[in-house]
Amino acid sequence: MAVYTHLGAEDLSCLIDHYDVGELVSAKGIAEGVSNSNWLIETGGADGRKDASGARFILTMYERRIDVGELPFFLGLLDHLAENGCPVPRTIHDKQGASHRLVDGKSVALIEYLPGVSVDHPTPDQAFSVGKALAQIHLAARNFNGTRAQSLGLAGWQNILSDCGDAALASIDPALPQICADELSFLTANWPQDLPKGVVHCDLFPDNVLMLGNQVTGLIDFYFAANDFFAYDLAVTHAAWCFERSNGDFRADIASALMRGYQAVRPLSASEHAALPILARGASMRFISSRADDWLNTPKDALVARKDPMDFVNRLNFYTKMGGDTFA
Repeated sequence: MAVYTHLGAEDLSCLIDHYDVGELVSAKGIAEGVSNSNWLIETGGADGRKDASGARFILTMYERRIDVGELPFFLGLLDHLAENGCPVPRTIHDKQGASHRLVDGKSVALIEYLPGVSVDHPTPDQAFSVGKALAQIHLAARNFNGTRAQSLGLAGWQNILSDCGDAALASIDPALPQICADELSFLTANWPQDLPKGVVHCDLFPDNVLMLGNQVTGLIDFYFAANDFFAYDLAVTHAAWCFERSNGDFRADIASALMRGYQAVRPLSASEHAALPILARGASMRFISSRADDWLNTPKDALVARKDPMDFVNRLNFYTKMGGDTFA
C-alpha cells in the first residue's frame, strides 16, 4: 500500500456517499507498499445501519502495474474467497452494485477492514498458520470462474529489467545487471512445466497478512493474483517470510513451520517439492525486478516506502547455494 494521489476531504466524502456505509468521519493515508494509493476510512452511522457506526474500510486507488480492466477478477476473487470461509476481506459494492468506481479517471474500490496486525518477526506457530491459510485459498479458488494470465512471470521480469536498462540497474549496484542477465538465462532454460496450478496470490509478504496472536485474520492485497503454479506461490511466500528483516539471515524454523502448515492442508506432490528450489530463485527474480523498477521510478513526492532490490539478490544467492536443502 502507498499514497501517490492526494484526495481532499470533500472528494473523499463525496465518494463515500456512493456507498451504504454511513458518512465519512476520517481518512488516513497508508504509506506501506508500492503499487496503489490507499486510505484507512472510518465512517459513522448517519444512515441508520446498525453496523455502520464506527465502521472501518480500506479505500484503494489503482495506480501502477494494474490493468483496471482486470479489477472484476481481483475484486470478484476477494468475494469468492470470503464466501468460502477464507480470511479475506470482501469488496464493498456501491449503492448501484458496482465493485469499483472512477475518481478523476482512476479506479477506486472500497474493501472491508479486517482486524489484526502484520508481524515483523514471526514465530514458527505464526508461520504454520500462514502456510495453512495459503493452502486454504489455493483450494477455495479451484471453483472460482475467473482467470488471469501471469503478468509477472519470466517474460515480465525480462521486460521490466530491460525497461530499467543496465546503466540504471548499475546505479543500484554495479553487479546487478550481470546478476539479472545470468539468472534470467538460467531460469529460462530450467523453469518447471506441468505443475498443478490455479489462482494464486503471488505477493504474500508479512505486510499482506494480518494476525491476532497465532491466528491469521486477514490475507490482503490480491492485486498480483493470477493463474500459476501453486508451488510457485508457496515459493514466493517462503522467500518473503523465511529471512530476518533486520539482517537477511535465513530462519530454518520459520521455513519448516511454513512448509508443514501448507502441507497440513494441501500436501505437495513429489514434482512440486523437487521444483521448489528453482521456483524460489524465480520468486527472488520477480522481486529483484519489480523493486528495481520501483527504486528507480517511484515519484519523489509519493507517500511510499521504497524497498531495496539487493535484499532479494541476497535471497537469490542463498537459494542458489542451498538448493533442495532449503525445503527439506
